[in-house]
Amino acid sequence: MKVLIGKEMQELDKIVIHELGIPAEVLMERAGLGVAENIFKYFPVKKYPKVLIICGPGNNGGDGFVCARYIWDMGYKVKVILLSEEEKYKGEALTNLKILKNLDFNLEKISTLEELKKVLDREKPQIIVDAIFGTGLKREITGFLAEVINLININKHQENYKVVAIDIPSGICSETGQIMGCAVKADLTVTFELIKAGHLFYPGKEYTGILEVVKIGFPSKIIEEKGPSREYLDWNWAKKFFKPRTGYTHKGTFGHVLILAGSRGKSGAGILSALGALRGGAGLVTLASTKTLQKIYSTILPEILTAGLEEEASGEISFKSLEKFLTLCEGKRVIVIGPGLGLSEGVRNFLKELLSKINIPLVIDADALTLLSEEPEILKNYKGLKVLTPHPGEAQRFLKISIKEILSNRLKALEEIVKLTDSIVVLKGPHSVIMSPDGKVGISSVDEPGLSQGGMGDILSGLIGALLAQNYEPFLGTCLAVFLHGEAGRYLHQKYGPYGFTATEVGNTIPKLLKILEEKKSHD
Repeated sequence: MKVLIGKEMQELDKIVIHELGIPAEVLMERAGLGVAENIFKYFPVKKYPKVLIICGPGNNGGDGFVCARYIWDMGYKVKVILLSEEEKYKGEALTNLKILKNLDFNLEKISTLEELKKVLDREKPQIIVDAIFGTGLKREITGFLAEVINLININKHQENYKVVAIDIPSGICSETGQIMGCAVKADLTVTFELIKAGHLFYPGKEYTGILEVVKIGFPSKIIEEKGPSREYLDWNWAKKFFKPRTGYTHKGTFGHVLILAGSRGKSGAGILSALGALRGGAGLVTLASTKTLQKIYSTILPEILTAGLEEEASGEISFKSLEKFLTLCEGKRVIVIGPGLGLSEGVRNFLKELLSKINIPLVIDADALTLLSEEPEILKNYKGLKVLTPHPGEAQRFLKISIKEILSNRLKALEEIVKLTDSIVVLKGPHSVIMSPDGKVGISSVDEPGLSQGGMGDILSGLIGALLAQNYEPFLGTCLAVFLHGEAGRYLHQKYGPYGFTATEVGNTIPKLLKILEEKKSHD
């Protein structure tokens, strides 16, 4: 499944209607039916018999007209509110309004908030259907329509009715998830063909409620060919790109990951990255850190190789150890750099010199991101593959804007970091987003608050390194690692509870998910 924004959905609409010749009335009919079926599924007529459908002037209102006809036929008592004059309805929306009039439907035009209050008091609906604005909204909602939306939200809590949004809650930006002045807070949103980014990004996700996707007639081939390169990373996606192991193999088949991580007080980061690489299936893992930490690492994870580097009095690696590390780089398929590495000037100089002398694929995280964000041209000029894994705070250091600005448009912020560094970038967070320099985007299906804990990113960086070492295509391997990492959090949530599980447990859960993927792949 792809993830769209409003203007992309409009372009697909045009292709399906004007190039393929599928009538717009057919698409609206199926959309309205899909909404009605989901209302019936979640809010059965015996418990929620009274429905008020509030229709705006565009095609979202037209979807509401079709929905009204179907749920009326299912036995609901339906009232339809028009927020615009009848002459403002055009095309298929007007057609469906005329059908309701031919059925002597219970229609009422309102133009003031007091009129809506009277309708609510009189009808006492158990369900309100939001058919005011769809994904094409481009401006902030103000005036009378803002008053209508605010009243819906206030009464929802006072009267305890259910709210169903058609396509996207009115007032939510389909690209960013931001509130455009005000927005309807829905219990259920029924969208068409594909998820929109605004359904996933906060605060839009909180306003979406349960999300259902209804097919309305877009051929899958057209979506694949004409839709954006923005994939929704779920089990169906993952099983397509997962590569089961077959035939004769040995540890060299699956690559050697070199990890440069850890310093005094941050020793756990190195262990967790190595654990992520091991659990992700790397054939060999070498963890390079200070000589002091080497003694600790070799006893905690006996499955890894270790290398001890010269260290400064601060407990961080010394620039003097660069030549030794360059020797370690020989024959490695990927290098993971940064977790717990430290932020000293010596580490900064080490990284700058290192990147000028190698061209091996890199996964760059944590302290290495912080240091290199001050000179992003070093990353842009690096000759090898780069995967960066910033959280919003680290992204802020690259972009020199506030975290609030980053979160208000995550896709734009992600694109800017990709351009700045010419790298594959993972912008971590709920529904992590991944982008490659050629414009491909992946959006994780997972939003697990339990992953908001120290060490989780270290597991991810090692896991990405493992999949790159196994010769996954870099963007796909990065996306698969993000998917597995998120699903491990979801698995532990279901097993133990919503939070409190550890990064070590996330790492140790990865093989269970690989087993599930292998089984799903074998059943295709």
